[in-house]
Amino acid sequence: MKHHRLAEKPPMGWNSWDCYGAAVTEDEVRGNARYMADHLKHYGWEYVVVDIQWYEPGAVSSIYRPFVPLEMDEYSRLIPAVNRFPSAELGKGFKPLADYVHGLGLKFGIHIMRGIPRQAVHANTPILGTNIRARDIAHTNSICPWNTDMYGVDASKQGAQEYYNSLFKLYAEWGVDFVKIDDIAASRLYHFHKDEIRLIRKAIDLCGRNMVLSLSPGPAPLEHAEDLIANANMWRMTDDFWDHWDLLYGMFERCEKWNEFVGLGHWPDCDMLPLGHIGIRSVDGGGADRWTRFTKDEQVTMMTLWSIFRSPLMFGGELRDNDEWTLSLITNSEVLDVNQNSHSNRLVFREDDKIVWTAKGTNGETYLALFNAGDETISISVSLDQLGLHKEQNIRDLWKREDLGSITSLIEETLAPHSARLLKLSEV
Repeated sequence: MKHHRLAEKPPMGWNSWDCYGAAVTEDEVRGNARYMADHLKHYGWEYVVVDIQWYEPGAVSSIYRPFVPLEMDEYSRLIPAVNRFPSAELGKGFKPLADYVHGLGLKFGIHIMRGIPRQAVHANTPILGTNIRARDIAHTNSICPWNTDMYGVDASKQGAQEYYNSLFKLYAEWGVDFVKIDDIAASRLYHFHKDEIRLIRKAIDLCGRNMVLSLSPGPAPLEHAEDLIANANMWRMTDDFWDHWDLLYGMFERCEKWNEFVGLGHWPDCDMLPLGHIGIRSVDGGGADRWTRFTKDEQVTMMTLWSIFRSPLMFGGELRDNDEWTLSLITNSEVLDVNQNSHSNRLVFREDDKIVWTAKGTNGETYLALFNAGDETISISVSLDQLGLHKEQNIRDLWKREDLGSITSLIEETLAPHSARLLKLSEV
């Protein structure tokens, strides 16, 4: 599919949500972009994404203020709040900020909510290039259960496609490269909005600019995997992921279920990496201003799982505050190569909390990820036969960046609770 060529590898970037909630400012976005350009671009990190409610002048945290006035143009389209994004003045929108990001050699992304602003519907403002007005296309019974900004769009109504076309025409003019759309792709309470996903896919295809499409929240329904592959580049397998061990523990099962749907240009998404300094103006996840609550072992486990599964990598912390340890996690080129370039990724076995994954590298090497998801120290053994290997192998620890010698039959590792190893095997 044409849009799959836009994300032939799992996207890598920074998103403002984990540290700033709905209240990020232009200066903070620019500062994180500059850090990425200076320290991370060389390793493949490239997307700078402004998360939710950039159009809300009074946003102060991840707690939404209900039914407040939002910044909107005359055609029912939300625009950046100038008090938070000063370069958007005089109708410039996000173009100056996108130009700055592009000037650093990076790509620019935004978060939007599914639907049309409620205030547009109440004022019955026009849809660009049509005689249709907001009230004509609104599905007023289709609302987000956790945010009051939008009504859904009724895909059966004349003007529905034109509305989404007008949105993405505007985003193309701004220079947007990545769009994360929320309240659109979940199971159960939040619902899966297939008709609006298709409207959005068509609108992107018509807008004249390449844009990676990310769908949230989760968990996305497995039964709609083919719809997701046909329309999006990435989609969440989980509700918001935070720095709690139980959420990371649950991700092993999600990765096992979704693995068959991983492929070039379409990536089931484990969600953002809550690493480094987070919660600065976000109170989600049961915490406030803090460094990640994951232990170092748990951080390595998370990065190893995201890499061997080939999830998109979206860093959630304030990049400029990174310490040496946090920076080392996201600049290990050998680990990132597993995420970006491996293939034939699969679960070898799971025995209670002993979990083993493998993958192949571009030069014939074999990657092996060993996980102890339990609360006691354990030993894990894997034979070369289980990996389809029949010759002596050199073995390298990718996190330690150390060669460990060679093996002829059996790999045995002792793992502390909640820890992982990521190894590379190559023929002697």
